[in-house]
Amino acid sequence: MKQLKLTGFAIFFFFLTESLTLPTKPQDVDDVSITQKFIEDNIGYITIIAFAQYIQEASFEEVEMLVKAMTEYRDKCLADMTLPECSKLANDVLLENICAMEGLPQKHNFSHCCHKADFERKHCFLHNKKADVGFLPPLPTLDPEEKCQTYKNNRESFLNNYIYEVSRRNPFVFVPTLLTAAARFEEMTKICCEEQEKANCFRTKAETFIQYLKALSSYQKNVCGALMKFGPQILKSINIAVLSQKFPKIEFKELISLLEDVSSKYDGCCEGDVVQCIHGRSKVMSHICSKQDSISSKIKECCEKKIPERGECIIYSNKDDRPNNLPLREAKFTESENVCEERDADQENFMAEFLYQYSRRHPELSTPELLRIAGVYEDLLRECCNTKNPPDCYRHAENKFNETTEKSLKIVQRECEHFQILGKDDLKYHYLINLTKLAPQLSTEELTFLGKEMVTALTTCCTLSEEFACVDNLVDLVLGELCGINENRSINPAVDHCCKTNFAFRRSCFEGLEADKTYVPPSTSQGLFIFHADLCQAHNEELQRKKDRFLVNLVKLKPELTGVELQSLLADFTNVVKKCCQAQGPEACFKEEVSTLLPFRYYSQMSGPGRKGNRIYEC
Repeated sequence: MKQLKLTGFAIFFFFLTESLTLPTKPQDVDDVSITQKFIEDNIGYITIIAFAQYIQEASFEEVEMLVKAMTEYRDKCLADMTLPECSKLANDVLLENICAMEGLPQKHNFSHCCHKADFERKHCFLHNKKADVGFLPPLPTLDPEEKCQTYKNNRESFLNNYIYEVSRRNPFVFVPTLLTAAARFEEMTKICCEEQEKANCFRTKAETFIQYLKALSSYQKNVCGALMKFGPQILKSINIAVLSQKFPKIEFKELISLLEDVSSKYDGCCEGDVVQCIHGRSKVMSHICSKQDSISSKIKECCEKKIPERGECIIYSNKDDRPNNLPLREAKFTESENVCEERDADQENFMAEFLYQYSRRHPELSTPELLRIAGVYEDLLRECCNTKNPPDCYRHAENKFNETTEKSLKIVQRECEHFQILGKDDLKYHYLINLTKLAPQLSTEELTFLGKEMVTALTTCCTLSEEFACVDNLVDLVLGELCGINENRSINPAVDHCCKTNFAFRRSCFEGLEADKTYVPPSTSQGLFIFHADLCQAHNEELQRKKDRFLVNLVKLKPELTGVELQSLLADFTNVVKKCCQAQGPEACFKEEVSTLLPFRYYSQMSGPGRKGNRIYEC
């Protein structure tokens, strides 16, 4: 990736990153130097990402004002590096300068964060991030020819604005991922601008690009949500399962050493500390690449790449082959006479090794399922180690593990059967209805997104040989999106219980939920069912989005209607759209037909002065 020249920041971030904890091993020092050079060369992107993720409402012009304030800080520190403020951590200085912008904290409602200090300030800004970006205007779109001309005329401004818009809409995505996304976006732009069919090129390549960003965004939010809601132990368990499956020949001792670097990476990335995140990610990848012989045979080419491509390549590399000498079972955990004694000697390490051994032997299982197995085993030992004959009790552990997997497998099989029977569209409506009844407090945008993601999970996975792991992993990410990243997010008592009680078993918890009984629907439709002539100009994809929103809003207003009744109304609405778009006056047609269609008091904002312009339609 070429340097994006916001020149005032190169030296500023250079000496700020020096205040991070530096390693002592020579090879680590080399890695830090390379990483620091990368930060220096890409400082424009990094700065914009940090600002846009913390203050999503800020305009690009306000971001430029913040750039100016930081430049002044740099000049002051260059003149006298002994000043106390020049030894602070990068993220602390960033937040201080954001708070110092005149009128900005009040305008964008984060002044309460500025009244805090240090750790509390950082966490306040983190909790101020909004996953639901419905408050932002639609992402600006340019005609392909105009896009290419803009890129040609001013590459720097074009890419700066792109990364600003993407970052503010993805406030929890890690900075290395966004940097890779920026590089891929420029590569796509270069290729498509040379094509005759520019629009078709952008459309085709953008789909892959969007899926890449969406997949990593979901995973990162899910893992950070687990860290914030359940603490570092669940994060450690997730990483043990993932790394043990991906690198099955890694020794347990080496895995524990690697986990120290991985945990440090997530601390920085999940807190939004962009510089710490880049350093943490680089340290993990350097650790892996320095031990290739003992970790994996699949990453040689990845380790020859530069930052951040090296990290993305390793993440997307194939799982290594299971060692030939690895027995199907590890007898130590179910057949030894001394299981309880070994557990009691160091319970955390004992359970970590169990999860490692089970995960590397079961590449066919999902990460959530591996965590469930570990939970079942832990509960079993708690029970068995209090009996007169523990070995007789835990010797049947494998049966318990198989029962747990069978239950999870049945859920996945049932969902894939729904997909086969209903088809893509009806399956989406099924999930839109169910999700809205479970969590009607969520915004319409969130619910339509979640419904679409559930369908994507099933359409992606239900025809694959590794169907179970694929579905279970992707659906777990959707539940992670629903539960949110912040520990103080509250939806309703039943959903909150599933989100916060047990990370591994939240899937089965949601399976048992019914419609939210605490929800009180609005007394009127609040203008949600007013449609204008522009609906007739909507392309297929946009028309489908409007139909999805119609269905979700309908469920919110009349949650007692059955799925059959709701889908029948949706079909009737589709017919209304066809009819009214062929009429001479579409808006008048919509008002009349929709008011007849909907089985509830329908509130319509009519033209006219004052309250006389309001009419209530009642079927």
